[in-house]
Amino acid sequence: MATGGYKIFSGSSNRALAEKIAANLGEPLGLVELKRFSDGEIWVKYLENIRGLDVFIIQSTIPPSDNILELLIMIDAAKRSSAKRITAVIPYFGYSRQDRKDQPRVSITAKLVANLITVAGADRVITMDLHAAQIQGFFDIPFDHLYSSSLFSGLFRDVNKNLVVVSPDIGGIKLARSYAKRLHCGLVVIDKRRPKQNLAEVVHIIGNVENKDVLLVDDLVDTAGTLVSAIEALKKNGAKNIYSSITHPLLSGPALDRINKSEITKLYVSDTIPFKAGVKTDKISVITASEIFAEAIKRTHFNESISSLFDIDKG
Repeated sequence: MATGGYKIFSGSSNRALAEKIAANLGEPLGLVELKRFSDGEIWVKYLENIRGLDVFIIQSTIPPSDNILELLIMIDAAKRSSAKRITAVIPYFGYSRQDRKDQPRVSITAKLVANLITVAGADRVITMDLHAAQIQGFFDIPFDHLYSSSLFSGLFRDVNKNLVVVSPDIGGIKLARSYAKRLHCGLVVIDKRRPKQNLAEVVHIIGNVENKDVLLVDDLVDTAGTLVSAIEALKKNGAKNIYSSITHPLLSGPALDRINKSEITKLYVSDTIPFKAGVKTDKISVITASEIFAEAIKRTHFNESISSLFDIDKG
């Protein structure tokens, strides 16, 4: 336990979620000043004493890359202000899709970002639904990987017993299996190929979806190309109602238009990324992840186990 207590601070990428997390903990957000010089250079100052405290910095590293740099500067400022322990709470961990060298002369950017966070002075990282779970191994500091299956699965317990969970690719099987285990239903996997970035083609559906309601689960939705191609393939194979739960709603480019025109019944997303202001659509519902992060922060501060918050089928 950090003997000096703890403080929660928010960067500018997702202050609304940070405020909800603080409210769940019954604590106010700490006072920090974030400014930009006229050329865009970032300046950070903590407006209260954090010497000897357990400091939690909440910042999703969504585009633009200024959000990553802001997080690094906040960590550095906390370190230089003699914080006892600094935990980077990163609801959405950006650049996680570049987790391996899958072709010549490319960067493993997820490893680069991990190095930057560690060198900046973070003592611990808490995040949710990494694009690739092995990114945890890129860090040489404690890393807590939370899963959203506990957040979303309760929404589907009342759906008829003809439900199956679908993973949109081979890499998502572990997450999909967690949902299937919680909901006591079958598991289906889509075999897809990606001829280029932001373009996915369904090759084969492994499992039966005919006359079944479907829950399609994934960690993020960007342009919605993968999501919509999966919906089309599932419909062609006889699926009835198609639901989806996706943790991180990047929703870039044509995503919203594609979703609105698709045959999806409902898409549930979390608030790890702020939902686009002014966007109205009946097909998307936002569920807050604040309670899970608040519980993780509380247990981390008191050095309690948080394993139940990332309960996922290890089979």
